[in-house]
Amino acid sequence: MALVFPFHPRVTVTLLVLLSVLSLAAGGKLLVVSVDGSPWFSTQELLGILRRKGHEIVVVAPEVTLHLKPSENFALKTYPVPFTQDEMDGNARAFFKDAFEEGSFLERFFRLQEKLKILTESAFITCEQLLNNKEIIRYLEESKFDALFTDPVFPCGAILAEHLSIPSVYFARGMPCGLDSEATQCPSPPSYIPRPFTGNADRMNFLQRAKNILVDASNLFLCNFFFQPYEKLASEFLQRDVTVLELLRKASVWLLRYEFVLDYPRPMMPNMIALGGINCAHKQLPQEFEAIVNASGEHGIVVFSLGSMVSEIPMKKAMEIADALGSVPQTVLWRYTGEVPPNLPKNVKLVKWLPQNDLLAHPKTRAFITHGGSHGVYEGICNAVPMVIMPLFGDQMDNAKRVESRGAGLTLNILEMTSKDISDALKAVINDKKYKENIQRLSDLHLDRPIHPLDLAVHWVEFVMRHKGAPHLRPAAHDLNWIQYHSLDVIAFLLAVVLLFLFISLKCCMFCCRRCCSKKGRKSKSKSKTH
Repeated sequence: MALVFPFHPRVTVTLLVLLSVLSLAAGGKLLVVSVDGSPWFSTQELLGILRRKGHEIVVVAPEVTLHLKPSENFALKTYPVPFTQDEMDGNARAFFKDAFEEGSFLERFFRLQEKLKILTESAFITCEQLLNNKEIIRYLEESKFDALFTDPVFPCGAILAEHLSIPSVYFARGMPCGLDSEATQCPSPPSYIPRPFTGNADRMNFLQRAKNILVDASNLFLCNFFFQPYEKLASEFLQRDVTVLELLRKASVWLLRYEFVLDYPRPMMPNMIALGGINCAHKQLPQEFEAIVNASGEHGIVVFSLGSMVSEIPMKKAMEIADALGSVPQTVLWRYTGEVPPNLPKNVKLVKWLPQNDLLAHPKTRAFITHGGSHGVYEGICNAVPMVIMPLFGDQMDNAKRVESRGAGLTLNILEMTSKDISDALKAVINDKKYKENIQRLSDLHLDRPIHPLDLAVHWVEFVMRHKGAPHLRPAAHDLNWIQYHSLDVIAFLLAVVLLFLFISLKCCMFCCRRCCSKKGRKSKSKSKTH
């Protein structure tokens, strides 16, 4: 018979307080240097769970940000930067607005390049201001962090991790010019792994493979252009010559926001963890949105969002979109903050913000119109909602290609699409059962995993904090130079041995032949003398 010991309420409360204190005491201390923008949304969810598990979290950020705001889940340490909030918002709006500007390919390319240069220069200045802020650096040096968590696309976090001599965890979708494969020493054959911006799938014909290799070669120049300023800054700050690649190779674990239901299968190293769909957890809909969904009747709703950064669209394009949305019987929830199109149909509701993932999870959602950002695409897959994708820039074109190749949606060119194109694509993904069946198959595969990607991310962050890194996952390839990695020295040695053997054999044969010939010559001479 089990014994039951009665507890006084005060004793119970005391025990609970002690347990909570002990859990906090067992927690680690994490430094976060996050990239602003959409990656911050997933980072924020991860930090919330780590904080509830008793870890102390410090986020270092500039005073001027797009989305990174104070929270009860972390302590925010800010530092000044030489630009204002209006300037940052204006640069971001101009960058995304350019995706809708018409013109020749070269005109659009040079416009985009100029605006991208402005954004990358702002990111570099932000990093420079952080590393030159003696007060912040002194605070970080004295705080004794267990690990650093960062997005390595902008390598400021990697520089700080090296300076503070603490292990780092990288959280990324990928790296410019394939630097993630270089930094992890992970094989990435261009024969079946499509390079970004090529529009290739994993099964390529000869011309596509040739295009892949040409893009690979151009990446060498892109990397140099993008990371060279950081190499100079890092060398000055660390007071020794260092390259960005050398810093990135010291990461303990790479948490990568992709997964092979959407992304093409490829090799991975032991310290590379696939976390696609990390942002798929959903909550109950707010009442105002629940009322709109319920009022949609049997036709249901369409969710339309081009991301948090696209605040306005040229009126001509907005009117074309509005005209197309009016051709379907569904209620369309459109996240849009620009000037209202005069032809806005009655079935379209404009909202400044919408709970995207929560709406996609509703059984009445019939389709999702998206720009193809990785967060939105994975939310569409998690909730089995077929997509119409209007990619704007960056990896969105590649994401759209992957969705379309899986038969889970359709892609439109945002510059060339007409009202009829939008209407036809939307009606197709809603009414043609194959799109729903394909996206449901992807969703079933994606959700059938032993552990949720968010919990997996928490585990690996805590793992690195507990064990002060993960050196056992680091391949020996990091200690080899390019010649040793490809065994060129061994091949050269073996080739030299073979050539030497052939040379000696040839010399021996020639020597034997000469001996034989000389003997025959002497015999023939002696015979002629006897005659």
